[in-house]
Amino acid sequence: MRTNRKTITAGVGAAGLLGLGLYLAVPAFADDPAPSHSPTAHAGQGHPGKGHPFRRARGLNGVHGEATVKRKDGFHLATWQRGKITSISGSGVTVRSEDGASWTWKTDDKTRVRKNGDKSSLKSLAGGDQVLVAGERSGDTRTARLIRVPQHR
Repeated sequence: MRTNRKTITAGVGAAGLLGLGLYLAVPAFADDPAPSHSPTAHAGQGHPGKGHPFRRARGLNGVHGEATVKRKDGFHLATWQRGKITSISGSGVTVRSEDGASWTWKTDDKTRVRKNGDKSSLKSLAGGDQVLVAGERSGDTRTARLIRVPQHR
């Protein structure tokens, strides 16, 4: 049986999305014994000894995606995007991916920002910054739980 690059790439991409969904869903089980009915994700908390899933996913070259995950309080839509910040407001950021997809992400006090490997704040972000944003979508609203500006190499 012959396997081509497209088949391998599709399999790796699907595994990456599954891993991202699990990364966003599993900490919710461990951290919140009585989950609320509002969609939340604990993207900043990893699994000890397992490595950071975004480090493993770097080589996938995906630009954006979504995965439906199941938690105790129901189904949630985990979503992520890589791209450049095109605008910043007091309530969120807009990111445009390489393929032209432009999504606006709502930010709140639960949004974690990492810049060049260090904890940071929304105020440190600037238009044109290359970012990876991960969070959840409910209806047309995407809520960022993690905004990461990669380290310069």
